[in-house]
Amino acid sequence: MYEIIYKDIQEKKEYESIANEVLTQCFKEEDIEESKMSITIIFTTPENIKEINKKYRNVDKATDVLSFPIYEKDELEEKKKLHNFKYEDVLGDIIISIEKVEKQAIEYGHSFERELSYMIVHGFYHLIGYDHIEEEDKKVMRLKEEKILNDLDIKRN
Repeated sequence: MYEIIYKDIQEKKEYESIANEVLTQCFKEEDIEESKMSITIIFTTPENIKEINKKYRNVDKATDVLSFPIYEKDELEEKKKLHNFKYEDVLGDIIISIEKVEKQAIEYGHSFERELSYMIVHGFYHLIGYDHIEEEDKKVMRLKEEKILNDLDIKRN
């Protein structure tokens, strides 16, 4: 279901535990837990995420999370409809700046677990075709994100 890579940061079982819990719920909620779809999560530094952001999005700044999906939303919906999951396949990559997560948890007044969980859920929904550019799309995506976090009892403090 997922692979975790640490790039220039120390490995922590806490990150892996959070990722496992959140992604298991995401896959269940989106009815793809029986699929052979996988995600790569890269935990990294602000410097690395800034470099990736500049290279692939032409945005010269660090951010909290980046997602690089393999499928368009309609392609993935078709696979789901046909239950065409007999082969291993990649949903995409989620790249998270752990330092940004730590700072935002403090800034927003909630736990590190809550902030990292949100970044993973947010990245997941980008991988399966959701976005927040248009206000209507943003509402749909936020509802899905909040449902996952609520189902896991991961609350804002």
